[in-house]
Amino acid sequence: MLFREIYQKWIDSETLDSEIMLELKSIAGDAAAIGERFYSDLQFGTGGLRGIIGAGTNRMNVYTVARATQGLSGYVKEAFKTPRVAIAYDSRKNSYVFAKAAAEVLAKNGILVYIFDEITPTPVLSFAVRHLQVSAGIVITASHNPAEYNGYKVYDQDGCQITPEAADKITGHMARADAPDGFSLGNYKRYEKEGLIRRVSEDVANAYYGEVLRRGAQGKKGTDLRVVYTPLNGTGNKPVRYILEQIGITDVLLVPEQEAPDHSFSTCPYPNPEEEEALSLAIRLAEKNEADIVLATDPDCDRVGAAVRHEGTYTLINGNQMGVMLFDFICGIRLKAGDMPKLPVAIKTIVTTEMARGVADVYGVALWDVLTGFKYIGEQIGILEKKGEADRFVFGFEESYGYLAGSYIRDKDAVEASMLICQMAAYYKERGMTLMDVLDSLYKRHGYYYETLESYAFEGMNGMDKMAGIMAALRADPPRTLGELAVERFQDYMDPLRDDGGVNAVRLPRADVVSIVLHGGSKVTVRPSGTEPKLKAYYSLKCGNMDESEAVYRRISDAMKALMQV
Repeated sequence: MLFREIYQKWIDSETLDSEIMLELKSIAGDAAAIGERFYSDLQFGTGGLRGIIGAGTNRMNVYTVARATQGLSGYVKEAFKTPRVAIAYDSRKNSYVFAKAAAEVLAKNGILVYIFDEITPTPVLSFAVRHLQVSAGIVITASHNPAEYNGYKVYDQDGCQITPEAADKITGHMARADAPDGFSLGNYKRYEKEGLIRRVSEDVANAYYGEVLRRGAQGKKGTDLRVVYTPLNGTGNKPVRYILEQIGITDVLLVPEQEAPDHSFSTCPYPNPEEEEALSLAIRLAEKNEADIVLATDPDCDRVGAAVRHEGTYTLINGNQMGVMLFDFICGIRLKAGDMPKLPVAIKTIVTTEMARGVADVYGVALWDVLTGFKYIGEQIGILEKKGEADRFVFGFEESYGYLAGSYIRDKDAVEASMLICQMAAYYKERGMTLMDVLDSLYKRHGYYYETLESYAFEGMNGMDKMAGIMAALRADPPRTLGELAVERFQDYMDPLRDDGGVNAVRLPRADVVSIVLHGGSKVTVRPSGTEPKLKAYYSLKCGNMDESEAVYRRISDAMKALMQV
């Protein structure tokens, strides 16, 4: 069916939401605007749905959410005798509306639903799935994307984001669902009265808090650490402040403009704690109050960024740096307390810093690599648990500001990470050190690592073909040198018989990724983006010092640009 015909079908619908109808009428006769909204369906993948809020099959609205939920309903009814689903949502526009629509579709299919009655962090949903022993979980969030976006993430019964196989099955059921006429919404209260939709009790949050606090690394009550915190108008405010208070960190200043939920994100249009701009108001408040550390959690509170005061100025700490410091701190504290498990395991993604390997060697921890995405870390925790070895897991992290130090959930957790970062900062402050001092000492011990990400865009109709051609050329004729450094190993993750250099105990699935391992411990990993027409190159360069790293990076970056044909 042509997009104009689908548009007309929506216009003619008798059940269409009034706001969506108004938007569709406003673009009548505008072929480009209609085409943008209806040229395809919003794609459902392992991350669920994510898109711009609005009218149409290629937008996030109650009907695309309902269609996805009908697909999920079909999947869980096939896979479970008595399917049950938990639902959470963040502070974004229409998040609660979408959560209610999802709950209603599930209930209409005879599936029992547990829904949170307030905005809730993604890690709490991951915990609730396991705690309530449900078949799946849904969280309505677009994470750190701009305000015009919302999304729909699905978790399996283990609290981990769904596998590609599960996503394919859900998509198959979605193909048999029609929007908007197939979804007559408005029976939410009836399903509540019938007991098919139930509110999640406070016991779940309390159990979650208890698990987080169990991972506390011997914090000291009454610490004089001064913290500036911003939830970036998202879900972190209540849980992060509660946990910090419980561990004795009470000198916490909130950024007033970003404290309350605000779906417009008016003071941080791109609410991503990886970006300096998102922390600008917090740093300004910290400067006025001479705070020791700045924390910022993204709207669904699974990532946390930080800036630390050092010699009178505030320095941003990237995800690799914070991950290595937390890894070293947790191992050191646990070893000192006699709490290190036998055969300890840490897990990172293949694009995360190789500096972690040096830390792992010091403490006798096995360091496993997994594919990009925290769900693969969660998957390995689940495998350990099934073997009765969950206690072996001590830490997992990825370069994109995601951290986890316990097996109680299967996703990154910014509530727990905020606690650990503050405990680490307080621990070192008592010893006269800032986190920048700690980082410098780790560089001296393990070598200086320069990490960055470069993206190469390939727009236009032939962009995807060009990207595929570049990846094929890399595999057919791997470089022998890169920036004057010899290539020691070319690792192709599409090859099931590849040699990983003996560093990994995990057999990874096939993936369109290659790593170029260089003499001296540096590495460049290349993969296509899963959401955009871009090739991404992740640099992890081991150098003598910061000054040397700039020259090494320039040489290797220039060589990579030639390989990427840009």
